Amino acid sequence: MSKLFKPLVSAVGALSAGLLASPAFAAWQLNMTPGVTELSKQAYSLHMIILEVCVGIAVVVFGAMIYSIIKFRRSKGAVADTTLLHSTKVEIIWTGIPILILVFMAIPAARALIKIEDTRGSEMTIKVTGYQWKWQYEYLDQKVNFFSTLSRDSNAARQLDSGADVNAVPDYLLSVDNPLVVPVGKKVRVLLTAGDVIHAWWVPALGMKKDAIPGFVNELWFKADEVGVYRGQCAELCGRDHGFMPVVVDVRSQADYDAWLQSQQAPATPAAVPVVAPTTEVAPEASAAASSAATI
Repeated sequence: MSKLFKPLVSAVGALSAGLLASPAFAAWQLNMTPGVTELSKQAYSLHMIILEVCVGIAVVVFGAMIYSIIKFRRSKGAVADTTLLHSTKVEIIWTGIPILILVFMAIPAARALIKIEDTRGSEMTIKVTGYQWKWQYEYLDQKVNFFSTLSRDSNAARQLDSGADVNAVPDYLLSVDNPLVVPVGKKVRVLLTAGDVIHAWWVPALGMKKDAIPGFVNELWFKADEVGVYRGQCAELCGRDHGFMPVVVDVRSQADYDAWLQSQQAPATPAAVPVVAPTTEVAPEASAAASSAATI
């Protein structure tokens, strides 16, 4: 047996050493990221728990299979054991254990799902409407309303035969002209709908993604714990250019957010009216008299 598996173990070890020694290996991201919100961190924690349970099940099941195949193979004179056929005790055990595992996984999953749908205690509400291919943001409590579309540099670079180097465009296809601005540490309630087809508002760092459906209002909430700019995309096949419909959330400190909000709420300055020099009107009689005098 050692002669059979020794070359395999050596090959796996050499492959692992080569991957670890490669500089590009450090840039790989093989797992979910915790995100910057309470919900995203809870989803990450739940993911890790389920992953560990699944890995443990795989180790036990495949370990038992490999051990049985090697230990009790026919070449070593093993004889099939028929005593476990239709054993009530064994069937109860291998049915009961999976049920307990599922219950163990269902409890934290149910808690997370309940928390995701709990929008109570929201400190601000924003209505988000999806269109082909832009987002409309309405701050319902602050009377602020604007559209968010793909930035001009990304839009120009994406055009056919544009000749632009997309690697030189900052945040190519993930930048917008007007991002959604929210304060850090505030619970934001988002009302989602659409004006034409089904869209999906998705920002991975926030841990939330929901569909925006015409004629229906969905809702989600998030509370960002860190200041920064977080990017996502529409996650539905909403049409020909659906890949050019990014979502950008700009999380700012309370002071910066208040300054931005004040600038958005400030009334537009009226255009200056050109000043015309006053002209002196001359009575018709005086004009006629002046003409006669000039003739004389």
